[in-house]
Amino acid sequence: MPDDGWVTDARDSYDRVAFPYAELTRGALDRLPFERSALALFAQRVLDAGGGPVVDAGCGPGWLTGHLARQGLDITGVDVSTGFLDIARANQPELTFSAGSITRLPFGDEALAGLVCWFVLHHVPDRDLPDVLAEFHRVLAPGGQLLVGGHTGEGSYLKTEGYGGIPMKVLFTRRTNASLGGLLRDAGFAVDALIALAPDEPSSSGIVLARRPAGP
Repeated sequence: MPDDGWVTDARDSYDRVAFPYAELTRGALDRLPFERSALALFAQRVLDAGGGPVVDAGCGPGWLTGHLARQGLDITGVDVSTGFLDIARANQPELTFSAGSITRLPFGDEALAGLVCWFVLHHVPDRDLPDVLAEFHRVLAPGGQLLVGGHTGEGSYLKTEGYGGIPMKVLFTRRTNASLGGLLRDAGFAVDALIALAPDEPSSSGIVLARRPAGP
């Protein structure tokens, strides 16, 4: 798919904020019991289906990658930000982290048993989101498990600074769980659960558990 610049903008922005972002999110999962439960369920679904390689697509500093590795998954992290990858490799040298974009993942067709994409899709423009989800479908084997977490709601804006006033240029789009579920079905996924987190709060988020069907 063509890169109209948003991937480059995200890479450059997160290179600039990599360290403060990593420090802010270090240990964050310890305070998020519902999210930990969803991650544990995803890991168990992968293992129950026979296991195999898993990717954390848009892994950031790698905290989630390490958490899922401790759940028994054979997982690698992929991100466009060199700054994030440097932090991830330094903190978790036992794991593999590679450069790559969710628009074109560095894996063959049907190569993965699982894919997690955690609070990344809000950077993807609406016009390109179906292509990204089709890429997830391409790399997952039949029966492969998908976990997507992200901001929910409606509306979009350009984030121009963050993490202490550092300049950024990233799209921030909120979508409903229902709309994301519909797009996943259009991409060929079976949606097993749509989980709303803090639905009465402005900073609501959601989790989707889906899979690439094993049959035709």
